[in-house]
Amino acid sequence: MSTTVDIPRHVQEHCNQLGKGASYALKVLCAQLSNDPLLGTPQDNPSSYTVEIDGDTFEDCPALQVHYAYGPPLLEEDRVEIRSVTATQPPVTGVDDRDQVPDTRLEEIVVRQVTGAWRRIETWLRERAPASFASLQAGASREEIDRTESELGVRVPVELRALWGLHRGVHSSVGAAFLQDNGKLMTITEVVDLHRHWGEVYDDHLWDRRWIPVCTLGEHSWSSGLYLDAGTGEMWSWDEFANRQAEFESLTSYLEETADALEVPSLAGPVRPGLVDGALVWGTYGGPV
Repeated sequence: MSTTVDIPRHVQEHCNQLGKGASYALKVLCAQLSNDPLLGTPQDNPSSYTVEIDGDTFEDCPALQVHYAYGPPLLEEDRVEIRSVTATQPPVTGVDDRDQVPDTRLEEIVVRQVTGAWRRIETWLRERAPASFASLQAGASREEIDRTESELGVRVPVELRALWGLHRGVHSSVGAAFLQDNGKLMTITEVVDLHRHWGEVYDDHLWDRRWIPVCTLGEHSWSSGLYLDAGTGEMWSWDEFANRQAEFESLTSYLEETADALEVPSLAGPVRPGLVDGALVWGTYGGPV
C-alpha cells in the first residue's frame, strides 16, 4: 500500500519560484516517498525527516533540502507532508545574480508601493506614537546601499533598497520595536553583521547567502525575526532553533499589511496595535489607539 504525500500550497508555490527544475525534482521525490517514506534522514523531532536533492541531477534546479513529516505523532499513519523546501545553493547559470539586468519599469512600481506603504506607517507613528517615530534613522545613500550589497555578496532586492533609502533602520530606543509582532527594523550595519554571523555558524544545509535579515522580533535579540529571501522575494521567519517558515509573499505585502492593520485595527486579528507611553506595541498589553 502506497503512502499519501501532501504538499501544502505555500510550499508548492515557493518551490515553483525556485524554478521548473525544482518543481520537477519535488514531484520525483514525492513519488519516491510514496513508496519509501523512510527515505530521508530522521531529525531530532519525532516524525521529522530531511532529504537532500542534488541540483546537478535536474536541469534548472538548485541543490535542495526538503523537510517532511511522516506518521505519528505529527501525522496519521501512512501519510507524508512536505513541510519546507529550501535551496541550499542557487542553480548554476554561469551568471552572478548581481549581474542580471533589472526591469526598470517594474522596479519603479515596486519603489512606489514600498514608499506608499511606509509613508502610511510613518504618518501613523508621527500622529499617534511619537516615541516610535523618534526612533527612525535617516535614509541611507545609494552609495551606502551599494556598499552593503557588496558586503552581503548578493543583489539587494529593489523593495529593500527602497526601504533603506527611506530609513537605514531605527535607533535602539524605547518604542523602536513597532513593526508587527513587535519587530524592530534592523540597521544596515546589523543586517551585515547578522548575515555574516549566519554564514559562520550554520553549514550549507541551513544557510543560503540570499537570505537577508530585515527585522528582529524584540529590541535586543537576534534569536528570531524576519528575513527577505532575495531569490524568491518572500519574507520568512527564523528562530534560534533554525526553524523557518514563509510568512509574507513579499516585503511590500508585509509593509502594506502593517499599514492596513494600523489604519483599521480589526484587520490585525487578535494581536492588535496599542500604545504604551507614546510607543506603538502589538498585543493585549497596549492601550487603545
